[in-house]
Amino acid sequence: MSKRALAVTREANFPDWYQAVVRDGDMAETSPVRGCMIIKPWGWGVWERIQGELDGRIKETGHENCYFPLFIPMSFIAKEADHVEGFAKEMAVVTHHRLKNVGGKLVVDPDAKLEEPLIVRPTSETIIGDAFQRWIKSYRDLPLLVNQWANVVRWEMRTRLFLRTAEFLWQEGHTAHADRDDAMAETLKMLEVYREFAETVLAMPVVAGEKPANERFPGADNTYSIEAMMQDGKALQAGTSHYLGTHFAQAQNIQYQNAEGQLTFCHTTSWGVSTRLIGGVIMTHGDDDGLRLPPKIAPRQIVIVPMLRDKPEDAALIAYCKEIERELKAAGIRTLVDVKPTKSAEKRWNWVRRGAPVIVEVGGRDMAGENITFMRRDRLRDGDKIAALTKSRTDFVAEAASLLDDIQSSLFSEAKARLDGNIVTGIATFDALAAFFGAAAEDDEGGAFKGWVKVAWSRPEGAELEAIADRLKALKLTIRNAPLAQDPVEGPCLFTGAPAKEFVLIARAY
Repeated sequence: MSKRALAVTREANFPDWYQAVVRDGDMAETSPVRGCMIIKPWGWGVWERIQGELDGRIKETGHENCYFPLFIPMSFIAKEADHVEGFAKEMAVVTHHRLKNVGGKLVVDPDAKLEEPLIVRPTSETIIGDAFQRWIKSYRDLPLLVNQWANVVRWEMRTRLFLRTAEFLWQEGHTAHADRDDAMAETLKMLEVYREFAETVLAMPVVAGEKPANERFPGADNTYSIEAMMQDGKALQAGTSHYLGTHFAQAQNIQYQNAEGQLTFCHTTSWGVSTRLIGGVIMTHGDDDGLRLPPKIAPRQIVIVPMLRDKPEDAALIAYCKEIERELKAAGIRTLVDVKPTKSAEKRWNWVRRGAPVIVEVGGRDMAGENITFMRRDRLRDGDKIAALTKSRTDFVAEAASLLDDIQSSLFSEAKARLDGNIVTGIATFDALAAFFGAAAEDDEGGAFKGWVKVAWSRPEGAELEAIADRLKALKLTIRNAPLAQDPVEGPCLFTGAPAKEFVLIARAY
């Protein structure tokens, strides 16, 4: 096997491979603040593309963007018991508002203690609910549909860049409705927005479904998710949408006067995706040479590398490449000519690791013959050799857009085949389930690929469900969701023996 662009392969050590992709792809790095990350320009460019594509879809569905404070009074959080219990261990708390110099050292000023502690935003249901109760007076004010792009803080003990960090970026939608039917329709509509976005923009196939009661968002009546299969077989929860009932409305007194003049509590929803999506893209599409970006989210879709030789004719070669760049940009393609004073081979591998969808190398012969030599990042190799392709300059420019569409489609098809081919059925007992996944190691990292298992389920709740969750936890397993697209189900539930009501997916997960 020829040498790869990364020092570690997926098969040898998947977690280390992931870290290598993030590092060598120039996506992000750890920061001086434990558990937080610095997103570098290439990684930020990917996030900007994700934001732009998703923001347009959010606005198309009638939502307006706004912004709410980073700090939330503790009393707001405390109004909703289930909510505070769900986030209590993850909350960062501000208790003082000033430092002072004591003996040449800065210390917290004990006289600057806040009358009420402030929570650094873990999510915004409570503070947005406080605004909703002022903004909503009549049924004419409904539905109220808002979204914000923001950062949130959840004090994670074990962090991994993009996948789980103490501070991360996301969008969070919050809506208020007159009744359950309207709110539930909103919840499922936004779940479908996420599914379509994941599959058509990120080229990441997902399964949309409902979470079991023990996996619901704190304070929600129903939680729905999209789940994606990573190349190590684990599941990644890529987005969630929640029907919150009237719990938050009652806690925040969000009421409206209906057409009959009666005061009625609103039904609310919330939904969000985060920078975790970038981690999902890496683990869905990356290979042993680094990242492979779907063209729709690549900051640069085509990168042109002039084969410079530090000779006078280099100027003409650069000018030729700039002409191609202008033609591609005129066609709406995000293009860059890399003229940095480094070796051409180094620049090529730099863009391979970053996952640029198409990498063009132009030398003197190409210029003389009006040709283009290029590599598709989705099909970089033909066996052990780099798969270089050649077209005339005219044909390449004319066909560039369809080439990018084909790469987008190719990445999705590859990931969809992996998902569809690795959901196992026919397991009917817990012992068989445990045997399939094998005993869970104390730190289940980089184990053998297992995929997911689809089993019959009777929708138990309460203590019975908690006991099942504990049994699964011992094997490092969780119920991911009950797919919205259900096959007919017959026979007993794998866990309870009661008549099954639906199928659920079980997996190890991030």
